[in-house]
Amino acid sequence: MPVLFVNGEGMRGGAVHHNIAAHPFLGEVRTAARYRLYSVRDEFPGMVEADAVGAPGAQVPGELYDVPLTTLLRWFLPDEPGELELSVVELEDGSAALAMALRPAERDRHRDITDHGGWRAYRATRPDAAVTP
Repeated sequence: MPVLFVNGEGMRGGAVHHNIAAHPFLGEVRTAARYRLYSVRDEFPGMVEADAVGAPGAQVPGELYDVPLTTLLRWFLPDEPGELELSVVELEDGSAALAMALRPAERDRHRDITDHGGWRAYRATRPDAAVTP
């Protein structure tokens, strides 16, 4: 089955985690140090390859799941916001995983939160946002 990297509301405790919760959790991981992370309306993160925005890359923390393509097709992708698209990311061990990425047309519209160290760390700085485990 394909390996899916999630770094926002698809993680345990997140708003759309239920779409993949029944599938094997493979652990907490980080991407290779070549991505930037953005907050989209403070509702979810969007990841971008750093080269595409001319900024230094960083590792993005997240979780890995073993998810069948039919689950992605029927439940996971339909719940993903329009600002994101399915992509492939490199993990810190050099392997690859499916992931959601910010669409190119969206890259200049959202706040860069890379320096916070991930979606959960960013959300913890927001007084109006619930922090998930």
